[in-house]
Amino acid sequence: MIQQVAITEAAPETQEARPLVRSVLRGLRCRCPNCGEGRLFTGYLRSVDRCAVCDEAMYHHRADDLPPYLTVFIVGHIVVALFMAVEEATTWSTWTHLAIWTPVTLLMTLGLLRPMKGATIGLQWALRMGGFGGESDEDHPS
Repeated sequence: MIQQVAITEAAPETQEARPLVRSVLRGLRCRCPNCGEGRLFTGYLRSVDRCAVCDEAMYHHRADDLPPYLTVFIVGHIVVALFMAVEEATTWSTWTHLAIWTPVTLLMTLGLLRPMKGATIGLQWALRMGGFGGESDEDHPS
């Protein structure tokens, strides 16, 4: 027997607008994509369950692999370009390059990972993905 589920989500015309760019920028600043004031993280990468300022639920986001992918993509392009430019302009040894580019890569990766996760949460919130649209997880079976 087929079970019908009532859709409780409001029509797109009645939902308040969620500006995409503003939400992503707020996420990049590690702030709530809704109000822009509340903290988005309780730890380095652990997000809050709810915004302390506007009480927006954050527990159901699905950032998963996008933040590390974006971080590797950005850091890889910057570090490889810089390495190639320095290699062309200097005659440094391999060990010198290793001593410079390894910490640079590590610091850039650790510095970008959290803002990338915040931006991903902001993107999901703006597009009403992964529970941010008002539907519960039970409405969408895995």
